[in-house]
Amino acid sequence: MKFNTEPTGTAFQRRLLLGAGISALLCVAGCASSEKDKAPVVHVEVTTARRAPIAETISAEALVFPLQQAIITPKITSTIKTFEVQRGSRVRKGQLLALLENADLSAASEQSKGEFEQAQAGYIATTAASLPEQVQKAELDAGSAKAAFNAQQTVYDSRKALFDQGALPRRDLDAAEVALAQARSQYQQAAKQLDDLQKIGKEQALKSATGQLSAAKGKYLGAQAQLSYSEIRSPIAGVVTDRPLFPGELATANQPLLTVMDTSKLIAKAHIAASEAARLKAGDAAQINLPGDENAIGARVTLVSPALDSGSTTVEVWVEAAKPDPRIKPGMTVTIAMTAQTVNDAIVVPAAALLKNADDAPYVLIAGSDGIAHAHIVETGIRAAEGVQILSGVNAGDAVITSGGYGLPDGTAIQTTAAKSAEASTGKE
Repeated sequence: MKFNTEPTGTAFQRRLLLGAGISALLCVAGCASSEKDKAPVVHVEVTTARRAPIAETISAEALVFPLQQAIITPKITSTIKTFEVQRGSRVRKGQLLALLENADLSAASEQSKGEFEQAQAGYIATTAASLPEQVQKAELDAGSAKAAFNAQQTVYDSRKALFDQGALPRRDLDAAEVALAQARSQYQQAAKQLDDLQKIGKEQALKSATGQLSAAKGKYLGAQAQLSYSEIRSPIAGVVTDRPLFPGELATANQPLLTVMDTSKLIAKAHIAASEAARLKAGDAAQINLPGDENAIGARVTLVSPALDSGSTTVEVWVEAAKPDPRIKPGMTVTIAMTAQTVNDAIVVPAAALLKNADDAPYVLIAGSDGIAHAHIVETGIRAAEGVQILSGVNAGDAVITSGGYGLPDGTAIQTTAAKSAEASTGKE
């Protein structure tokens, strides 16, 4: 039989240490289990959904063009005699810009002018001249016939009076009546012949004179037009932006000689999708943004093309600055922002608050008063640069999570911090 030879105190201490170790292990295991069961708390930033105006903005790249531009080409081929302007010169409508050699055209114009004046004189002489000899003879014959008729009428009237008084036999009256009828017939024939000669002769003479005058006038006007083609004038008021040739060089017909732009009105032309263009109309507010310049230029939409561009199936849109701005130059590439529609009283949340679930449905996380994140499926309206209109699913005053909510499950415990800006951006200037 074996006996324990250790002192009684030593054995007691060992048992005491063993019990303490077991208690410590049980405590550690219990604490670990408690920490494991406790849900984690996620720190998020929130912003209050609020009622505010919001505007839909459609942005696109655009190219700046002048509203009016004239690429001037001569109608004739001739040597450039002088230029009256330089590149950069401001010109008015109708101002002389260049002169082409025109000595031959000037001579032709003078010749045709003389022919025209000669035709005018001939026309006046023809219309004012005396009638031809045959017309004069017909006039004399008609005058004699009329005199004979009048004399015979007098004889007949006298004999008729005597016959009525019984002082003249019947045969004398009948003879006078026959002679009167013959005189009347001769007079009528002479008068008709005179009328025909006057009408036909004078009409033909006038036609001939009129034709010669018209031909001479047409030739003169044509010569004047050819001469005017040697004077190159500006069809619009503006600035000379291109002048590729110099005096002494040959200007070829229908080839650019000068370019004049009206830079007082510049437009930015952009091509956008038909679905976006359908929400725009002339008069909508817009902005023109220049590269490297933070100061936007106020503008408005002036044209939304009624037809698709055949090459790109897009719609051309014009935006015009509200007033001339020296920063805008023709040929620049700019960005335009056009306000398509505006809602003055909308529930707006920041764009960062809008998320999408596995079914691609939009939702937001609302920080509840219970310290839990609640997912709400929403219906959206206008989307601006940083703000989104919520049609349903969120009420004004709800605290929506804007940072830290991505991938956060519904019902997660959260600790909220206010976002830097308490107001959601609406995108409206």
